Amino acid sequence: MKSNKFVIAVYVDNKFGVLTRVTSMFTRRGFNIDALTVGETERPEYSRITICLSGDGYAREQLINQLRKLHNVKKVDVLQDDCIKRELMLLKVKYTTETRADILAATDVYRAKVIDYTTDEMCIEVTGDPTKIDAFIKIMIPFGIIEMCRTGIVALERGNTTLFD
Repeated sequence: MKSNKFVIAVYVDNKFGVLTRVTSMFTRRGFNIDALTVGETERPEYSRITICLSGDGYAREQLINQLRKLHNVKKVDVLQDDCIKRELMLLKVKYTTETRADILAATDVYRAKVIDYTTDEMCIEVTGDPTKIDAFIKIMIPFGIIEMCRTGIVALERGNTTLFD
């Protein structure tokens, strides 16, 4: 990741309206969220929000301090650059009999999966580091990307540490 990009993990109460309060805080302060993923945790009463955004060190500290002040926020942490980051992408691409083998070879190299196909289109699932997904997109552009959808980053610290340590 670039030095001005960072990932924040936020544990919040799993209640309606909490995500709106968190994202509104970013909007009020003029920050753009690059990626946002939310899901229930191993404890059903909590959700984990993973936010990827850009900013300098001062901005990062201000955001963390403001997040910690929100009522339903239980824990906030900036994840280290060496954390495990993954993303999922679904991509629909055109193919012909001449390009089919090249697309399948790229799919094989990137350990992606063809999950649907018709006579002239295929849908491919790719999971991995965001840089891997970016590289796969660059390879698929010449074939004609019809549509794609990315989930955003999910991330965990390496080793035996957890957000609640």
